[in-house]
Amino acid sequence: MPAKQEPADHSDPVPGGASRTDRVVAGLRARLRHAVGARVWRFRLFGLLAVQAGVAASLAWFVGAQLLDNPAPVLAPTTAVGIVAASMGTRLRRTIELLVGVVLGLAVGDALMPLFGIGAWQTGVVVVLAIIVAVLLKGGGSLLTQAGGTAVLIATLEPPVRELSVPRFVDAAVGGLIGLAVGLLLVPIHPQRTVQRLAEPVLDPAIAALHDLAAALRRRDLGGTEQSLNDLRALGSRMTALDEGLAAAQEVVRLAPLRWRERRSLARYTQAVHHLERSLYGCRAVARRLTKALRDDEPIPAEFAAAIDLLATSVQTLRRTTTPERADPREARRQILTAVELVGEAQCEATPDPTRPHTHRLGYSGMIAAGEFRTAAHDLLIASGLDTDEAAALVRRTADRGGWDWPEHGARA
Repeated sequence: MPAKQEPADHSDPVPGGASRTDRVVAGLRARLRHAVGARVWRFRLFGLLAVQAGVAASLAWFVGAQLLDNPAPVLAPTTAVGIVAASMGTRLRRTIELLVGVVLGLAVGDALMPLFGIGAWQTGVVVVLAIIVAVLLKGGGSLLTQAGGTAVLIATLEPPVRELSVPRFVDAAVGGLIGLAVGLLLVPIHPQRTVQRLAEPVLDPAIAALHDLAAALRRRDLGGTEQSLNDLRALGSRMTALDEGLAAAQEVVRLAPLRWRERRSLARYTQAVHHLERSLYGCRAVARRLTKALRDDEPIPAEFAAAIDLLATSVQTLRRTTTPERADPREARRQILTAVELVGEAQCEATPDPTRPHTHRLGYSGMIAAGEFRTAAHDLLIASGLDTDEAAALVRRTADRGGWDWPEHGARA
């Protein structure tokens, strides 16, 4: 699996009137809850790796010992486990590069070490030649690394015995192929469940950051909006990991017979996640523009803050559409379009009230933020299951008329 990150820490605030001891105890409890939750999340995400590695090692040893007649097939299970670990979150091409790199390093090392012997300069020469061969094969970084690393192991840890060359070469190749087969065919990941778990560290902090942004806008707190913007920016690496998880899941449903039946559902889910990610990038643009608006002392109507709150709520509602209880996506659509309507109200002419000078008018940055908001809402509507034209028509009609209604074909779940 991809993603090295863990779920964000959402610790409960400590009451302001609590004693120092109470605050320390509450802080320790919050950190403990976060630590336990993070480890549970990691086990759910990576637990299958242990099963895959164990199955691959057992099969590789059995094939090496029983079919290849190798009394000590060490390289077969070693390579199998390495391939299983490397294939978690990488594409098939990169995994094959790892396998080819191991085999190439073995071939070069076994061919040259009986001629040169073992030593410092011999090790350097073998590594240089192994990497040169990998470069000539147009290999990527994984192939170069594995070829050089395996050549080092052969040059430093193994005696240059010619008659062992073929068994080691074959052991590595068989072990790598078994590891690849186990990871993609025999014990494949559950595609949609894996992607959902990778989405948790993206969606949870994103929803919290949007609610924090709305609260900061109501207080006209520039520091709060900057913090929310930074929180949204910090999601970039997590969204990259989520994209890698989607690629790995798509690869599994193409190659694993056990997962072929999930191709259609994963395709829909993948489209939804991609548009959800685009919406979060749009929300980041909204936060950036509204932060600039506060910095320039532009008015931010209360309707805009309410719209951001409602958009964050719609993201949470959309999450429930992929859970076993399957929430109705029309509820999320209503929330999104109501948020668009609120932004439209924020763009209306100002009400002449000297006691409320910042009520119903947006400045330059605020107007740009309104456009970015509608783009984000459009992507969320597509994530809910509407097609592109249908979502665009609903957003445009809502923004132009200050209201919305469902067309007959748009009310489907």
